[in-house]
Amino acid sequence: MQIHIELPEDVSRTLQECWSDVPRRTLEAIALEGYRSGALSESQVRRLLGFETRMDVHAFLKQAGIPLHYTKADFEEDLEAHRKLGLLPN
Repeated sequence: MQIHIELPEDVSRTLQECWSDVPRRTLEAIALEGYRSGALSESQVRRLLGFETRMDVHAFLKQAGIPLHYTKADFEEDLEAHRKLGLLPN
């Protein structure tokens, strides 16, 4: 999907002075709000912004002050993965 946004000239000028890449910052704002509200998953944020890893997403969210959605089920899956990798005892 392509989205076109029309901004008043003064708003556009101000944003360009503050941000070197207004389209990227706009996309990041969509990703942050989407994740914060629960509309987007971590994986969707990663793909939307072209991040290579979950850790890149985590760093991006941390920098923006957005907490991770990390459930008990996520924790249990991570524990099992660590056990399978031999990082934790069975």
